[in-house]
Amino acid sequence: MKTAIIGSGGVGGYFGAKLVRAGFDVTFVARGEQLKAMLDKGLTVKSILGDFKVDKLKVTEKITEIESPDLVILGVKAWQIKEIRDDLNRILHPDSIILPLQNGVLAAEELSEKIDRKKILGGLCRIFCNVESPGVINHSAVTPAIVFGETDKSKTERLNKIFNVLKTAEIASKISDDIEADLWKKFISICTSGLLAVTGTTYGELRSVKENRKMMIDLLTEVYQLSRKIGVNVESDFVERSVSFIDTYPYETTSSLTRDVWEKKPSEIEYQNGTVVRLGEKYGVDTPVNRFVYYSILPGELKARGMLIR
Repeated sequence: MKTAIIGSGGVGGYFGAKLVRAGFDVTFVARGEQLKAMLDKGLTVKSILGDFKVDKLKVTEKITEIESPDLVILGVKAWQIKEIRDDLNRILHPDSIILPLQNGVLAAEELSEKIDRKKILGGLCRIFCNVESPGVINHSAVTPAIVFGETDKSKTERLNKIFNVLKTAEIASKISDDIEADLWKKFISICTSGLLAVTGTTYGELRSVKENRKMMIDLLTEVYQLSRKIGVNVESDFVERSVSFIDTYPYETTSSLTRDVWEKKPSEIEYQNGTVVRLGEKYGVDTPVNRFVYYSILPGELKARGMLIR
C-alpha cells in the first residue's frame, strides 16, 4: 500500500517511520528544519519501546508532488485540515483512503466539505510523542495505537487491509465498531490539555493538587454530559475510567496543546475546549470549566496567530 504521511511531527513521524521500517512505500510531507533533517539523515525514533532509525526517506515539502497514494495518513494539527483539503483532492485516485488522526471531533466533517466522503475514514491515535530536535522523534509514554473505522459504522474490506498494514508495521491498531464514540472518548480526555496550560502543570502536578484534580474531573464531566446530550454512545462510567487512566501517565507528561500554548505558538484550543463551548451553547449544556479554560487561552491564541485587535 502506497502511503503518504502529511505532517511529520511526533505523530506522523513516529507512525511513518514504523511503516518505512516494515518496508512500505512511504512519502512524507515535512517543512523547514524537519524536512532538511529527514532528507539528510532520515528519522531517529527514541522510544520507551526501543529506539530505531530509518533513512533514505522520500520527503517533500508539497502535497501536490505526491503521486496517487493509496492511503493518506494526516498527522497535521486539527486547525491545518482546512488549509490542505484542496491539495489533498489533487493527489487522490478513485480508491484512495484518507485516515485523519487529528485531535477533536471535526476532522472528517471538515475534510468532507471538499473531498468525497467515501474516501474518508474516522480515525484517532493514542500517543505521547514530540519532535525532540529536527529528525529526532521522542516517544515518551503509552503504547502508540491507531483506532479507525467507517463513519457510517459499516464493515468494509479496506478496513481489514489497513489493519493488516499496521499489524505488519507493528503498530497497535483497532477497527472501531463506532468511531464517533471512540473519537468522543478521546476528545473528552484530551480537553484536559488546556487545563494543564492554564495551571502551568504537568499531568502529575495537576492530579496531585486536590482543588485542581476536582477541576479536571469537572471539566471531563462537562464534555461527557455534552456527548450524551448530542447522542454519542459513551459509557456512564467513562469519566471515572478516564481519571484512572490519567493517573497512570508519567508525572512529567504534558500534551502538544499544552506545550504550544506555553511556547506561544498557534494551538488546537479551538478544536478542543473551544469546540466544547460552542457545542455546549448549541445543545444547551453548561460548560463553565471548559469556558474558563478556553477564554483564558484565547487572547494568547489570537496573539500567536497575529489576530489580536489593538
